[in-house]
Amino acid sequence: MSIIDQSKLSSLIHQKEGHLTRELLLSPGGFGLGKVPEKNLPDATTQMVCGFCGTGCNLNIHLKNGEGVCISPTTEYPVNLGMACPKGWEALSVLDSPDRAVSPLVKKSPNHWEPVDWDSALSLFTSKFKAIQEKHGNESVAFLSTGQMVTEEMAFLGALAKFGMGMVHGDGNTRQCMASAVTAYKQSFGFDSPPFTYQDLEESDVLVFVGANPCIAHPIMWERVVRNPHSPQIVVVDPRKTETAMQSTLHLQIAPKSDLPLFYGIAQLLIQKGYVDADYVREHTEDFDDFKAHVRDYPLERITAETGVSQEKIEQLVDLIHTGKRVSFWWTMGVNQSYQGVRTAQAIINLALMTGNIGRPGTGPNSITGQCNAMGSRLFSNTTNLLGGHDFLNDHHRAKVADILDIPVDRIPAENSLPYHKIMEGILAGKIKGLWVICTNPAHSWINQGQARDILNRLDFLVVQDMYHTTETARHADLILPAAGWGEKEGTFINAERRIGRVKRIKRAPGQALSDFSIFKLIAQYWGCGEMFAQWSSPAEVFQLMKKLSAGQACDFSGIEDYTAIEEQGGIQWPFAASETEPPQQQRRLFEDGRYFHENGRARFIFSEPTRMPEAPSEQYPFVLLTGRGTASQWHTQTRTRNSDVLRKLYPNRIYVEINPEDAQKHSVQPNDLIFVESQRGRLKARAFITQSVQPGQLFIPMHYEETNQLTDAVFDPHSSQPSYKCCAVRIINE
Repeated sequence: MSIIDQSKLSSLIHQKEGHLTRELLLSPGGFGLGKVPEKNLPDATTQMVCGFCGTGCNLNIHLKNGEGVCISPTTEYPVNLGMACPKGWEALSVLDSPDRAVSPLVKKSPNHWEPVDWDSALSLFTSKFKAIQEKHGNESVAFLSTGQMVTEEMAFLGALAKFGMGMVHGDGNTRQCMASAVTAYKQSFGFDSPPFTYQDLEESDVLVFVGANPCIAHPIMWERVVRNPHSPQIVVVDPRKTETAMQSTLHLQIAPKSDLPLFYGIAQLLIQKGYVDADYVREHTEDFDDFKAHVRDYPLERITAETGVSQEKIEQLVDLIHTGKRVSFWWTMGVNQSYQGVRTAQAIINLALMTGNIGRPGTGPNSITGQCNAMGSRLFSNTTNLLGGHDFLNDHHRAKVADILDIPVDRIPAENSLPYHKIMEGILAGKIKGLWVICTNPAHSWINQGQARDILNRLDFLVVQDMYHTTETARHADLILPAAGWGEKEGTFINAERRIGRVKRIKRAPGQALSDFSIFKLIAQYWGCGEMFAQWSSPAEVFQLMKKLSAGQACDFSGIEDYTAIEEQGGIQWPFAASETEPPQQQRRLFEDGRYFHENGRARFIFSEPTRMPEAPSEQYPFVLLTGRGTASQWHTQTRTRNSDVLRKLYPNRIYVEINPEDAQKHSVQPNDLIFVESQRGRLKARAFITQSVQPGQLFIPMHYEETNQLTDAVFDPHSSQPSYKCCAVRIINE
């Protein structure tokens, strides 16, 4: 080899410049960033709310040539105060996935879809749904919405489907997580009105978490607890020794679904010991005497027997509630996802009311929201209530909404939609023939998964509108419409503390994917109702309509000028009416004046007898299965989180089941054994994780694995119609 050839070879091996070399170099990022790869070196920054959970953290989006390239948490935002969880840090990466839907897809044969243009897709959409309606009536088609879209899109979808397309039935996946809390608040307070602000997490001296595991489910909220300067007592009521329970000062490790009698027993002890705020009860509530009579049937001996919790621990909690100056109660899916979730939530509300722990800093009966825009869905999806928290059954409300939207009042249904499970039952019964699923994944998330998938396969026409074409539900679709995701659209979210936050378009959607707003606009044109939505020209214009719809309601935010005002003020909590002359404070609570939303201004004590567990353990199925969040790095059905290489490495890829050592020994199960877990509805194979976190006779499987809902039982709360995901009877079989 010549000297020249050797020199060329050496320069290739030891090349000091070039494309790959530049990718390895780190440069100061600016805008508060440390060192970043040169390809991600930003030239500007903007802010917006995260798109994963209902906490509503704000993120700095670092831009290069107008597109988001990296993220850091916003330090001055009143929600997260400079913190972000793993999902927030990875919010941009999940947008860049080979699973993104980049064009409309039409099913040509089983497991085969072919791309078509938008004109063909929307012509097919229109012709199929119209044909079903003409043959079977308007109630033969329905839609399933989401808590993941911006509020403006939710409102557009609900208005288009019901006012424009004539649908009667539509519900959202918020039914799966928040319906029991919604119903409890409505019945007790007169409106769906979580009363708290996150500052309460730092101002309580006693925090009671019921069926909630914020350490991993809402880690930024837990960080706010850690910041609490009052050395608070932290009480956890949960069958499982969760990560939050491990950090508590008192853990009531109850028997599954014994929380309702527990709280009735605690109320009885508070009354018995004279620990009731009699002035607050007399001036601001009603029906306390009836409640007082009801809980007499829950003496301490009964409660210890039903819950499995010692008398000492129950009395300790009663004393903490009494001696605490600022006691707050927090609950989430462990309460809501139950066959008696509404009454359990109201039992918590009753404790706050009877002790006067509401309307003051560090107090409140506070439901922790799941999805990023579940509160927006609760108010504006046009599913369980008419836009803006109005009532489909109220003539005045329908006339008001029709006037604001400039549509004929007879286009607004005068009846409520079927709830989610009744829509599924309607398909099974052959009454609903067409279904439009937007930004949700029922083939994974709906209870009793095997039946749910069978139901979806019975439809004449299923449309799935999503940012990914690979979701479990998309596998059943006749038509897939490619949608933009968070960061690729404009609008607002409303978080768990009622704070309206800003979402921006900082990335271009891939291929032919469009924002859901644009898709709805096109469908209106193809359907022939485009003129009805002439005012709905942009998300910003729809926000102005939403302001008008909220005016005079408990959720009134007519005082917010526009998107710029939201951004400048660090998000704005409702209510904020146009009549208010001062800028809103960043941290605001409801019911500071003791006035509630019932006509007489009083809160109600609501209660009833607990019901039996629908599917209790038996000789054949001796275990109770618990489900819930397994890690801070996954989210619900993993539709997005599994598209992050980083997040996938932060939790086990293979499904696992937690089992107590006593049960493991009894059934000859060793650590990491593969075992079958079986219910009357299905069977899955999981790796055994032997741990004291679960009590003997109980198993736990994280909900984010696709197989989990093969086991769960289709049982629902009678008041909220929310599924009871948290307990069913199962058995284990060695492989």
